[in-house]
Amino acid sequence: MTGLPRMARVAITLGDAAGIGPEVIAKAIPHEIELGRSAPIVYGDIRVVAQDLARYSPDWTAVAITDPDEAGETGQNTVAVMDLGNTDPDSVKVGTVDAYTGGAAYECVVRAAEDAIAGRVDAIVTAPLNKEAMHLAGHKYDGHTGLLGHLTGARNYFMVLGSERLKVIHISTHVSVADAVGRVKKDRILACIEAGDAHMRELGIDTPRIAVCGLNPHAGENRLFGDEDEDEIRPAVEAAAATGIMASGPLPADSCVRQAYEGRFDLVVVMYHDQGHVPMKLVAFAEGVNVTVGLPIIRTSVDHGTAFDIAGQGIADPANMRSALDYAYKMVINRPNVLS
Repeated sequence: MTGLPRMARVAITLGDAAGIGPEVIAKAIPHEIELGRSAPIVYGDIRVVAQDLARYSPDWTAVAITDPDEAGETGQNTVAVMDLGNTDPDSVKVGTVDAYTGGAAYECVVRAAEDAIAGRVDAIVTAPLNKEAMHLAGHKYDGHTGLLGHLTGARNYFMVLGSERLKVIHISTHVSVADAVGRVKKDRILACIEAGDAHMRELGIDTPRIAVCGLNPHAGENRLFGDEDEDEIRPAVEAAAATGIMASGPLPADSCVRQAYEGRFDLVVVMYHDQGHVPMKLVAFAEGVNVTVGLPIIRTSVDHGTAFDIAGQGIADPANMRSALDYAYKMVINRPNVLS
């Protein structure tokens, strides 16, 4: 036990049941429960959870609850499930993009977010959903990040990919490269730096060292390769530094990411999706965690998709889910008064 007033209540959304979400949850959640530090709750259909527990953690059973306070009281070797009753296993087309499971995945996130906003759970950990399936169900969001931003009313929120040795925060994510360049603006970059600094402090780093990547090759090399680095990025870095944030940049992305990995920086601000995702997938594919910062709630996620190609085969690695649960717990205990 942690010695805290109560265990952290962590909502785990089931994700798209046609993918590997239920499998990695069934494999990872017993370990989290056995640590005795949190009371995880799966938000989804108990029939799916029970089915996957029977396959992958056969010593464990699913128990339906109606209130998050019941999560730690379901008995030994049990998994608490907030049963939404929205995913009949017989109707799940494993490995297939389908509106049925896309809509159910959306509903799980909405319900978990409602409980997080109300303070009934302390954090959300999301299993992967499929954007196309969610769109087919009529929910036109770019993924969890945009959906949770909408549900919470947040205006400035950013994606962090985190691992032990490398953490990156993105100016933009799921937009075209052309649109991403258009979002490289001083105000957004400054807000991203500030959000990243606050997140690092939340993880217990008193004075985070933040590297800010340039947009263009060699950070523009004094305007030889573009003007965005000098006109938008450098003024944002200078504005952040003026408030006491230890920010450096714009720096050539290829070298500063390597320096961060070697320990010179605690966080790297990247200008677009692949500038951050490529190095993270290279160095921390198994244990990387997706975090949405700037929300009024804590949300972490696995850093992989629904993996329809291996769904139902029993070979999905739960390492990402374990890391996401661990990261969420660390964020919870570092927020003041959360577990009081």
